[in-house]
Amino acid sequence: MKKVIIPTLTLALLASTWSCKTSNNQDGDNDGDSTKVEISDEALLDSVQYRTFNYFWDGAEPTSGMARERYHIDGQYIGDDKPNIVTSGGSGFGIMAVLSGIDRGYVTREDGLARMTQIVGFLERADKFHGAFPHWWDGETGKVKPFGQKDNGGDLVETAFLIQGLLAVHQYYVNGSDAEKALAERIDKLWKAVEWDWYRNGQNVLYWHWSPEYAWEMNFPVRGFNECLVMYVLAAASPTHGVPAEVYTEGWAENGAIVSPHTVEGYELKLRYQGTQAGPLFWAHYSFLGLDPTGLQDKYANYFDEMKNYTLVNRAYCIRNPKGYKNYGENSWGLTASYSVKGYAAHAPNESEDQGVISPTAALSSIVYTPKESMQVMRYLYNKGDKIWGKYGFYDAYSETDNWYPQRYLAIDQGPIAVMIENHRTQLLWKLFMSHPDVQKGLKKLGFDSPHLM
Repeated sequence: MKKVIIPTLTLALLASTWSCKTSNNQDGDNDGDSTKVEISDEALLDSVQYRTFNYFWDGAEPTSGMARERYHIDGQYIGDDKPNIVTSGGSGFGIMAVLSGIDRGYVTREDGLARMTQIVGFLERADKFHGAFPHWWDGETGKVKPFGQKDNGGDLVETAFLIQGLLAVHQYYVNGSDAEKALAERIDKLWKAVEWDWYRNGQNVLYWHWSPEYAWEMNFPVRGFNECLVMYVLAAASPTHGVPAEVYTEGWAENGAIVSPHTVEGYELKLRYQGTQAGPLFWAHYSFLGLDPTGLQDKYANYFDEMKNYTLVNRAYCIRNPKGYKNYGENSWGLTASYSVKGYAAHAPNESEDQGVISPTAALSSIVYTPKESMQVMRYLYNKGDKIWGKYGFYDAYSETDNWYPQRYLAIDQGPIAVMIENHRTQLLWKLFMSHPDVQKGLKKLGFDSPHLM
């Protein structure tokens, strides 16, 4: 799996391309940019992956090693949303990004192990709720930071995203040195401590939240389809607190009601998307950072085909551009949850959820489904220079219509970019996660087929 890229060469390339290799702008952009960077696809992928990896390496919260929920280059934060707040799900994405960096030689294997050990140590002592992690912690103390008044306990969805990353780390180290094997054993204990069965609340469905103060008052049973598929797979896979297949078929799939064939923007979709024809693009990303959609299917869908068409719906909507936003098109598409001109929004391909805001993570994290189309967006964004491109990769969102270019990052948006670029290039994170014996058992229990299943 080893493939070394020397970071200093990547950085030197970044420094030279803007100043030395330019041509007339041909992309129809009217915002004043007059140059276009010449850079190969491979070098562009290297540059984007390396800088985005650094959000989780150089930009990590120093005490815990975890991913900061957000990082604002301008230093302006609202209320008590400070840089010491770390995120469980975003850290799950981040440790997968760090794994790819270790494997590519961005950092040494020794330094990578030290960081993973720091993170696992934090998780061992941090607040947990029936083994599940909260959405946020204070990275300095490990105490829960409420996501909302009643959301101050376990968050099973964010837990699944973090466990997805930890199981990939486990597989990376399980046959390594003595120190690496020891860390894999500690990860195994965290995995086996999650009480997935508790979060059934006595029913054949999984609940998103539980609070020691408010119990089940959030009242959010998770049904499909959305970003939560991996949660059900892991719940079925747990060797200590597993759930029966009926929780998946009756809860997630609602006895087959999840299947709802329909056509959007000329593309056929098989699944029901929670009251909308197609939702934000992160639904095609978060579960599939570790779950390899290639050849993955159950009686409800072929997940690669479904997610590819789901992505193409999003792209086609932006090309059609029914609200007439500036420069929407083949070079600039991708609607998902991100910062927005009006705060934060789950942008989606329909007129009520489209605010003229493009989120780079949307198209770039879809590169496993639409490699040519996603590279076209990546190049367009890169050519815009420091208006969109910063020290940790592309900023979270922008609107050409509103001339809005905030220099801000979110962990849950940066992580999928680096992870999916690696999966596009080598399938590293897919191979690791899908090789875990418990994951394989869980997929078989739920009736999945996959080329990874033995």
